[in-house]
Amino acid sequence: MAFDRMDSATYLASLLAKNFSRALQERGHKLGFAPGQFPVLLELWSEEGLTQKQLIDRLDIEQATMANTLSRMERDGLVVRRRHPTDRRAQQIFLTERAREMESEAKEAAIAADQSLFSGFRRFERELMLEYMRMAIANSARE
Repeated sequence: MAFDRMDSATYLASLLAKNFSRALQERGHKLGFAPGQFPVLLELWSEEGLTQKQLIDRLDIEQATMANTLSRMERDGLVVRRRHPTDRRAQQIFLTERAREMESEAKEAAIAADQSLFSGFRRFERELMLEYMRMAIANSARE
């Protein structure tokens, strides 16, 4: 049986994720964040003071990956860690002023990256694709 990668949803999703990451990387680099840091920033813009474990659970990221991401974000001046007030083993993650100030520009960069990938799509086509992507993600979560 012949395998055409351009008929493979798995291959295409991987390629699309890589292209989105590249589009966001170009825009994010100018602001001072990497694509892998963006989901963490989104969570912290929504709710600061989360622990590493809470971020791992919310973003479904491996512990080692999250630890490395947070270390880089701390090094880059985007987050600070503080001892948790009631759990001595945990640390809470807070945004720096620099990270707080870049929120609107970072979200605009992500929207611009989206728009560049959806260039030429009619509105209903974009909405349909997003709905199909959500359905596929929901299906994969059930496995």
